[in-house]
Amino acid sequence: MSDARKRSAEEPVHPAVRWARRIKKGFSFAFTSLILLSAVTIVMLLFMRSQTLPVSKMTEASEIYDIHGDLIETYGSVKNRQPVALKDISPMLVEATLAVEDRNFYNHYGFDPKAIARAAWVNLQHFSKVQGGGTITQQLARNLYLSHDRTWTRKLQETYYAVEMELQQSKDQILEQYLNQIYYGHSTYGIEAASKLFFGKDASDLTLAESALLAGIPKGPRFYSPYYDMKNALARQKTVLQTMVDAGYIKQQQADEAGREKLNILPLESKKAAPAPYFRDYVRGKAIELLGIEEDQFEESGLRIYTTLDLNAQKVAEDTIKEQLKDTPDIQAALVAIDPRSGYVKAMVGGRDYSQNQYNRVFATTRQPGSSFKPIVYLTALKEKQFTPLTKFKSEPTTFTYDKGRQSYTPSNFGNIFYDWIDMRTAISKSDNIYAVNSIMEVGPERVIEMARHMGITSPMQPVPSLALGTFPVSPYEMASAFGTIANQGVRVEPTSIVRIEDRRGRMLYSAQPRTVTVIEPSYTYVLTQLMESVFDLGGTGNRVSATLKRPVAGKTGTTDTDAWLVGYTPELSTAVWVGYDKGRQVNSVESHLAAPIFAEFTEKTLESVPPKLFPIPDDVVNVYIDPATGKLANDGCPNSRMEAFIAGTEPTEYCTPQPAKESVKPGKGKPNGSWLEDLKRWWSS
Repeated sequence: MSDARKRSAEEPVHPAVRWARRIKKGFSFAFTSLILLSAVTIVMLLFMRSQTLPVSKMTEASEIYDIHGDLIETYGSVKNRQPVALKDISPMLVEATLAVEDRNFYNHYGFDPKAIARAAWVNLQHFSKVQGGGTITQQLARNLYLSHDRTWTRKLQETYYAVEMELQQSKDQILEQYLNQIYYGHSTYGIEAASKLFFGKDASDLTLAESALLAGIPKGPRFYSPYYDMKNALARQKTVLQTMVDAGYIKQQQADEAGREKLNILPLESKKAAPAPYFRDYVRGKAIELLGIEEDQFEESGLRIYTTLDLNAQKVAEDTIKEQLKDTPDIQAALVAIDPRSGYVKAMVGGRDYSQNQYNRVFATTRQPGSSFKPIVYLTALKEKQFTPLTKFKSEPTTFTYDKGRQSYTPSNFGNIFYDWIDMRTAISKSDNIYAVNSIMEVGPERVIEMARHMGITSPMQPVPSLALGTFPVSPYEMASAFGTIANQGVRVEPTSIVRIEDRRGRMLYSAQPRTVTVIEPSYTYVLTQLMESVFDLGGTGNRVSATLKRPVAGKTGTTDTDAWLVGYTPELSTAVWVGYDKGRQVNSVESHLAAPIFAEFTEKTLESVPPKLFPIPDDVVNVYIDPATGKLANDGCPNSRMEAFIAGTEPTEYCTPQPAKESVKPGKGKPNGSWLEDLKRWWSS
């Protein structure tokens, strides 16, 4: 080594130089550490962002809604939860919640270091976990994924999941979830259910005073619920209001005014029985079948089931049955109403008291429909054998042979009353059995069964003469569907009870696509409808309720020893009503007439806001005045005439008496001087 280099190595280093070197190394180390830490942080955040959040430990109740979107019932262990979008929550409630729970919510990334430090200091002072510094996101993470144990391990997990949620969801999504799941006491979860429980209104309509009261409850529902302690609740409300002032959400004057506002808190009532219990059971089973899930998965999967039920019509149905059967405590009833245009089931009552018996008689295939089945026979005869309203048979004791003469059948009329030669209108109005059997023998029982199948009846039937009298059991559901085909001008729309099913995130799981089939031309259903309207005329089997009905209605009664039916329809509603006893007990003469008033009252009250409508007249139908005695066209020489509908080409062409040339009347145009129009006007005004 040279002398110069030896001297340089031996010279002492100045202290300032040493410090500069150390600072340089320190900055280098810090910078390197920062780079590494940043890299690790970025990698960790990317990893957390890519990971799927755990499956929520909270079971979310499935819910069923009616056609208007009104909640019918909540299934599962959580009995009062009604999710609502953030935009449908009062901004004042949102601000009150943020002020009292997490003022810095929109500025942190899942946890608030200041709040954590403050809580940690308090906990160290008490040597225990007495205060949390949790944000709204942390609270949501704890409620969704963790237990409520007061441990540091749980707190670290909570923070981790909170950050993960912040990376994967927007602030508004997190806040919406939080407001929909927090507990307000009294088995009530979420702000919408709480708002309705305490104030009977939607969360969107909450005032400042109401919002402050509700925002204070989740801190301790047992202490701050007005149902438990009104004094504590109001004190907590004022604390929330003052916190809102401090956070800058409201002015002091607003807080003072809200604090003085008198709150209209609803009384806490015991949970009432949910409406439409038979329908709910049916929808539950249908949804499980459609989704292919297990029974235990249904209730707490957070499903949203939107149904066709109309709660208004349902209430009318339940109230009407209760009122009409109040004097007959043991008798049962079933009612199902379907909109024939859409196939939507609008109301369903499977029995008079669900709490006593859950068997849904709407789907019972053990009861004979009796004469209410006859319209299917007549529709087949109109189509297949060109029957007209004037087709006549003699009403008298008759023995019919069938099966190539090997068997015979001798029907009778109620009370052994017979009417001699009668046409189809009289046969329907009087419910003549001889005419019905003559008709089925003419058209063939096999064709009647074929027509019934096309109209939606699937129950077993045999091609025998007694089929015309409804001797084979059919459910009310099938009857309402079949008559809906007639009401909808020969087009059958498959009955539908569920419109759609969504999961808890709003994803579509099922959407109804009911099948539509043209069964028969509208001209035939129109002619039959006009004939069936006479059931409610004077002398008809349904005339007892004619005063109740204020709109065009067609229908048919049916009575057996154990059953009473009325199945009928308007253009908007097809309804089947059955009344009887469950076990082998016969109905008496009074009970046999109970179905008609239930049908009439239900129909009118359900449609009271709907203007009465005439059944639409197809183009190939003509209306002419006929003389019932001769079955010919009527003129002034036939005073007892009536208007009758015919499929064009099947109407009579001769007059009951010779017609002077100057008074000639063309078929399909009615009487001269527009007398049919005058009759229509008189009917409408009545």
